[in-house]
Amino acid sequence: MFGEIFSLIVTGVIAGIVGTIVMDSLNYLFSKVGTLSKIEPEMIGRMVVGWGRGRFVYRHPSEMKEIANEKVYGLAAHYLIGIGLAVPFVLSWGLITDNSLSPLWIFVYGVVTTAASWFFVYPCMGFGAFGRL
Repeated sequence: MFGEIFSLIVTGVIAGIVGTIVMDSLNYLFSKVGTLSKIEPEMIGRMVVGWGRGRFVYRHPSEMKEIANEKVYGLAAHYLIGIGLAVPFVLSWGLITDNSLSPLWIFVYGVVTTAASWFFVYPCMGFGAFGRL
């Protein structure tokens, strides 16, 4: 049982990293065609440090002031959030259903978590819903 749980956690960590890379790649592509505003790791770092200081919403991205090591904070937070979203999904799916992950449910979960960023992360940074200023 412990081996199965450990294997599911490792799978979740890998899925979280891969999912975050896919999300970043799509953000890059969509920002190139003007569909979304580009989010850099530095901005995520500023946002996360702002949360730690009690500031949760910015009216415009320019309100987020540069901080030391913001890229490190941003990358760490971004990938930890991706892993934090993937591990419980993979773990619960593996323990509840006792079979391999369904590609359909992986896709649905990815879309839902990405949509959550459109309504939570982008507005927190001052980009508005759907990442549009």
